[in-house]
Amino acid sequence: MISKVTSIGLKGLEGYKVSVEVRSMQGTKAFITVGLPDASVKESKERITAALHSMGFPLLNQRIIINLSPSELKKTGPLYDLSMALGILMSMNEITCPSPESTAFLGALSLDGTLQTVEGMLPAVLAAKKIGIRKIYMPLDPELPPLKIEDLEIVYVSTLQDVIRHLSGKSILPIVPKGYEKEEDPFTPINFNQIIGHSHAKHALEIAAAGEHHLFMMGPPGCRKSMLAESFPSILPKLTKEAQFEVMSLYQLSTSINRYSSSPPYRHPHHSASGVSIIGGGQHPKPGEISLAHRGVLFLDEIAEFSKKTLEMLRQPLESGKVTISRVHSTVTYPAEFIMIAAMNPCPCGYMGSLTHYCTCTPKQIVAYQNRLSGPIRDRFDLFLNLSPVDLQDYKQNQHESSHTVQQRVNSARDRQYERYEEEICNGRIHYQRLMKGSPSLEEHLSFLYKLTSKHSWSNRTQIKIIRLARTIADLNDSYHVKEQHIWEAVKLHRRPSVGKNTLLAR
Repeated sequence: MISKVTSIGLKGLEGYKVSVEVRSMQGTKAFITVGLPDASVKESKERITAALHSMGFPLLNQRIIINLSPSELKKTGPLYDLSMALGILMSMNEITCPSPESTAFLGALSLDGTLQTVEGMLPAVLAAKKIGIRKIYMPLDPELPPLKIEDLEIVYVSTLQDVIRHLSGKSILPIVPKGYEKEEDPFTPINFNQIIGHSHAKHALEIAAAGEHHLFMMGPPGCRKSMLAESFPSILPKLTKEAQFEVMSLYQLSTSINRYSSSPPYRHPHHSASGVSIIGGGQHPKPGEISLAHRGVLFLDEIAEFSKKTLEMLRQPLESGKVTISRVHSTVTYPAEFIMIAAMNPCPCGYMGSLTHYCTCTPKQIVAYQNRLSGPIRDRFDLFLNLSPVDLQDYKQNQHESSHTVQQRVNSARDRQYERYEEEICNGRIHYQRLMKGSPSLEEHLSFLYKLTSKHSWSNRTQIKIIRLARTIADLNDSYHVKEQHIWEAVKLHRRPSVGKNTLLAR
């Protein structure tokens, strides 16, 4: 007899339905698994054999063939133990309870028949809903928050016997998730009111948060570039429940610490980090820093010190919001929608243009240092800031807004964008045609931008970025129409800090 049981397979965060087909026959004892199983899937025969024997179902004189379909996709991990064991019992007519195709089974088996959690449970559950699964049997993972997903029934079970009893219509002791204790996020953002001065930089950060724009900062050591970046997550909107699960899934797949927080993630890799750790990869591709920063912030301090190869690999994720990693064994795609903040010094010694320190760099050294950042990478940034040290007495003279006050304005601007585009997407990521369609008044003021474009020879990408910035500035000002002053402010914010060769030679 042939039986079929449904499980879930994963390619990155993308899930697909796995049909576990089992055929048992009398004959020479054998346990064969086909369908591109890896070593951990092949080892399941020992776990399943021991678990069934402990439950009183010895596999004597049984030739068992298991096909994991679709056969062209590689199956990894012990996630299929439960479905394979149920399929064997059904094919041997030991149990006659039905297993609808819309019901999936996840979990690894211990030798005594108890169920254990495995890596990738949460992304598998989230993927199950997208592919039409209506019910899931799985063990309770104490490291996961209580899962309540619309249109998906989750049945927590402890043993294989509990699954059989529940499928047969018998009652089992309900497993109620205990109160989940959130792990404290190791990063605590700095409040805006702790930053002295830099009102222009704070305004630029607010615009970047409202429209999801990438930000580049240049300034000498000690001008608070890192502090401004560390304060940025404090003004970002809180993550939705769906976004929290998505971020936590990426952290699970990276075998990193569990992260279940409503605060956007903040990643700050060191400039010595390898390209694989930043982008993701390995023999069995894992998410990198850009995916762990998904829905949050990636801060590259001293960006000029990163290897040129690593920086060039950022170009595609910054445009598409995802990264595709191809290896011999598999090709996976991970989301990477983050806001990038970069910081660097103006020269190798850091003090070019300073009024208090003398710069010891030659013009050739400065040009070589600036050229570590290629034109295409610079072109990915929306806002450019030239920073300088501030007077500490400014703290007493001025009132400083808290992050909560700024966050409220950012939330309001985001809500206007979501309503205009009818989905949760911001000006920094929306397609250009939809941006223009949602802002009909923009056409009236583009002649002003075209004159500046002709004068400065700006690329099409630069023009579009200025238009996106102007739309975000208008949203922050609660203006339905984009006006000329919004475009002019966007032009000033997009003005890049550059080192002219003539200026250098004049030194």
